[in-house]
Amino acid sequence: MRTAVVRIDVDPAGELSPEGLTDGLAALRAHLTEIPAVVLGSAGSREVQVHIETGDTEAAVHAAVRACAKAFGTEPVPGVVTYVSRGTDADAHGVLAGFGLRGELRREPDADGFDVVHVVLDRADLERVPESRIHTALEASLNCEVFIHTR
Repeated sequence: MRTAVVRIDVDPAGELSPEGLTDGLAALRAHLTEIPAVVLGSAGSREVQVHIETGDTEAAVHAAVRACAKAFGTEPVPGVVTYVSRGTDADAHGVLAGFGLRGELRREPDADGFDVVHVVLDRADLERVPESRIHTALEASLNCEVFIHTR
């Protein structure tokens, strides 16, 4: 499973006082034990980051927004969702899924012992999504050399 980082503006109207934001953050931490998730935010900040282990990002975003609404008494607005990358095959499959792709992965060490990941994709998929975008995203996520092959 991947860790989604959900950014949420908990007070888009700017109505909460600094104390209200601090109290809401404390309440949010208590509510998130039900999901389970971890919240990062500082007292007085209107944006929080909620880290959720999930296979369903959309459901995770909805759960985090509901928890923020309950904790802050506002109508929170979700922002950009990114993912924590640990360089695992699950991360690579998540990157591919983000492009609507499925592929086969094979890892092998190079001459210096560093990982090299070979990704096999359908040729038709590369007609829909530029190979350079896939390649860049995979290398960033995996932090290793990536080769893309087609079948």
